[in-house]
Amino acid sequence: MNQEPELLTEYKTRVLPALREKHGYTNVNQIPKVSKVVINTCVGSSSDVKDALEVAKADLATITGQKPATTSSKKAISNFKLRENQAIGAKVTLRGRIMYEFLERLIKTALPRIRDFRGVSTRAFDGNGNYTLGVSDQSIFPEIELDRIKRNIGFDVTIVTTAKTNEEAKSLLSELGMPFADKAKKLAPAKSDA
Repeated sequence: MNQEPELLTEYKTRVLPALREKHGYTNVNQIPKVSKVVINTCVGSSSDVKDALEVAKADLATITGQKPATTSSKKAISNFKLRENQAIGAKVTLRGRIMYEFLERLIKTALPRIRDFRGVSTRAFDGNGNYTLGVSDQSIFPEIELDRIKRNIGFDVTIVTTAKTNEEAKSLLSELGMPFADKAKKLAPAKSDA
């Protein structure tokens, strides 16, 4: 029998009681949780779209452990040499066990590997309790072999929560270990005017 992801166990044992105490929830169903994670990438209108798309899909599958779906352009834009319904990207939607395994790797392994990392932005919430994080290079994930990278791909990671406000979502993600940049600013010494 498979073991439960460490982040899910931590959510059930430590995060739930902490959020209940902090926000004063009376019902366990009021406490926010992560409902899904969507990883999206776009190769755009590069000269060899088919090859770029295959590389992006292969890397997304390696990182997430799930087969990506192809996304298409909604309209034609002649300046970008883009036709309507042209395959230009890929996305993966993670839920349940795979979602918690991915979040654990993202928070504890991948983000700390970013050079000069000072935390993720606190301004990337959408107003409805969802958080989007841009990753500019797939090599921060340990599953990607550096010598096999054919091209760098960037992607967006959207964490969809059941939180009603940005404050609730930030509390949830902070408790799960998301390294927000405001924590780093508080630790830095203040500059004097002298």
